Amino acid sequence: MNWTRRKFILSGMLTAFVLIVLDAFWFEKAFIEFKEYSLTPKSGREGRLKIMQISDLHLNSVNRQLKRLARKVNKVKPDLLFITGDSVDNAANLHILEEFMQLLSPAIKKAAIVGNWEHWSGIDLTELKSLYKRHNCDLLVNEAVQYQVSGITVLVSGIDDFISGSADITKTLLQYKPSDYHIVLNHCPEYSADIIAGLDSYPAPDLILSGHTHGGQINVLGFVPFKPQGSGRYLKGWYDLGRTKMYVSKGVGTSIVPIRFGARAEVAIFNI
Repeated sequence: MNWTRRKFILSGMLTAFVLIVLDAFWFEKAFIEFKEYSLTPKSGREGRLKIMQISDLHLNSVNRQLKRLARKVNKVKPDLLFITGDSVDNAANLHILEEFMQLLSPAIKKAAIVGNWEHWSGIDLTELKSLYKRHNCDLLVNEAVQYQVSGITVLVSGIDDFISGSADITKTLLQYKPSDYHIVLNHCPEYSADIIAGLDSYPAPDLILSGHTHGGQINVLGFVPFKPQGSGRYLKGWYDLGRTKMYVSKGVGTSIVPIRFGARAEVAIFNI
């Protein structure tokens, strides 16, 4: 192999390496992918709901990425915005969550749940509930609340984290109300079967929204070296669970290592 050809190959390898590093440390984290889905509305239901899901923010600052995200949420104006856990992983960062929530329109109705990191970091859930409430957001910890949007009723059940919290489906169902739609917010997707089993004497929920997995966070052509406990067989996207559909979000932030590869940050929008 002559020197010119060797230089060409080395140059190509170096370029590829730089692009991979830029992708992992910058692009896939900084440029959130907004995925929009249209679900078949229930028979007899007139009008549609626009629902948005944000998951796994892992906030340590409100950077340009998150300011763009807030502007997008305010532009879309969803009927309901769901935040599905791991918003902060340090009790000292609650003020950062407050700063982010202040960027979101107070006119948008929101509901949130906690993930494993809120518990692991020792966050006071009473304080967290008050923080969310200041921004028109209900923190649901084994609780259910019914919303009415344009004449459509939506029951939202928020389950505490199965790994580090005290998930209690029976307690949640004490607030069950028959509704046009029933949506369950559950951070760790592995336990979706437990939720459906706990609801066996009730109509099956229409939708379960989960996060936690980060889509693997590092996904090399389908090979995921690290998958957090609580993921089970689930990684990202849609899953059919009998009469219930589940969506697992790749989330926005990162944990443990500050990179994403093959698992671009995302926010999902659902039209139902």
